[in-house]
Amino acid sequence: MKGSSIEVGEAIKGASPRKGVRRGLSIMDFILRIVAAVATLGAALAMATTNETLPFATQFIKFRAQFDDLPSLVFFVMGNSVVCGYLVLSLVPSIFHIVRSTAVKSRILLVAFDTVMLGLITAAASAATSIVYIAHNGNTGANWFAICQQYNNFCQRISGSLIGSYIAVALFTILIILSVVAISRN
Repeated sequence: MKGSSIEVGEAIKGASPRKGVRRGLSIMDFILRIVAAVATLGAALAMATTNETLPFATQFIKFRAQFDDLPSLVFFVMGNSVVCGYLVLSLVPSIFHIVRSTAVKSRILLVAFDTVMLGLITAAASAATSIVYIAHNGNTGANWFAICQQYNNFCQRISGSLIGSYIAVALFTILIILSVVAISRN
């Protein structure tokens, strides 16, 4: 056989397996950012459109529950909205990392901003979780009664919106780990 033929298992000169891994990490980063943006957008929309009025309202008194009655839930909507906006804007450097997988400085900047956004989304989800817990179980020590027996639809929606936010927390953790791995490979 001539020297120009390639046998099975031989590597082609100039092809770096590290470049393929870096590009794969960049593509995974891009996909996870899109999924996290959808999760935060869904959580913010589900919470922001939540309201319920009880059927036994009188002419003068209406018994209703809305998300903006509780400041923690407003913080949840604002936090998820800010993080969703950040994720959409961070798609541009993520595409840049797919094209130039050796870029390090922009990845370091992205890790720093991702960490800040992880803190924001965790704080927003935690604040809303405490309110959802009180809504479901009440607090006998403070004479706060559980409202979920009366406002069942309201409680289901605010509980469901927490799921999207905690998915985004998990995805941000994975994104930070992926970015650190990609930086360490350079």
